[in-house]
Amino acid sequence: MNFVTTSDGVSIFYKDWGPRDGKPLVFHHGWPLTADEWDPQLLFFIAQGYRVIAHDRRGHGRSSQTDTGNEMDTYAADVAALTDALDLRGAVHIGHSTGGGEAAHYVARAAEGRVSGLVLIAAVPPVMVKKESNPGGLPIEVFDGFRTALAADRSQFYIDIPTGPFYGFNREGAKVSEGLIRNWWRQGMVGSAKAHYDCIKAFSETDFTEDLKKITVPALVMHGTDDQVVPYDDSGPLSAKLLQNGTLKTYEGYPHGMAGVHADVINADLLAWLES
Repeated sequence: MNFVTTSDGVSIFYKDWGPRDGKPLVFHHGWPLTADEWDPQLLFFIAQGYRVIAHDRRGHGRSSQTDTGNEMDTYAADVAALTDALDLRGAVHIGHSTGGGEAAHYVARAAEGRVSGLVLIAAVPPVMVKKESNPGGLPIEVFDGFRTALAADRSQFYIDIPTGPFYGFNREGAKVSEGLIRNWWRQGMVGSAKAHYDCIKAFSETDFTEDLKKITVPALVMHGTDDQVVPYDDSGPLSAKLLQNGTLKTYEGYPHGMAGVHADVINADLLAWLES
């Protein structure tokens, strides 16, 4: 297994596949998942000659189950430790959901030459929670409900999410994949309940507005209109406007987990953007 050790002694697990001289793509997973969320993308882009890297966020998957640092500043510092250890140059960072926030937070702070692009897929930026500056956000009670459900019966909660809103399997006519549901549960249950609990605040309350404004590299924002987890109107279009060099690609009727249930479309569109 591949691990990098952070300055505070945390072991971060990562996958590093493909040719070392290939253009590096760094994938940032959603809450409460792992690098395994990206397997359909990793295999696809290896076949296109890219070098693909995906890590387990601290407290998630195979990384250390620390009870500290479960917030965006530390997440971004962990990514910097990984990219420095691998000496990645000109990487494109691709983040889904919470991973989109992490990717944006890192890219806004990355050292010169480390980054050449950013992709946000159904991502949490600019900010999820409803407040005076974000009237279209979700009420804090929604996220309080997440915390209550996680503390009461995390295992059942991690069945309910993928069975319902995450992949849109609660929609009439949806083609349900039991494998995706079980794999979502598996990834979630490997991680730390404490880290996952803390991360709810990180993904819902962190305001990425200033991060997005600072980012100058080309950026692609991909978001589905039927996202029941990170609602479209308060996320994708707003992020694209804040980015200096952002492009919005909207997917009519696609759910939050669209990179899983529509991997063929997302992979092809992402490849087209990377090679444009």
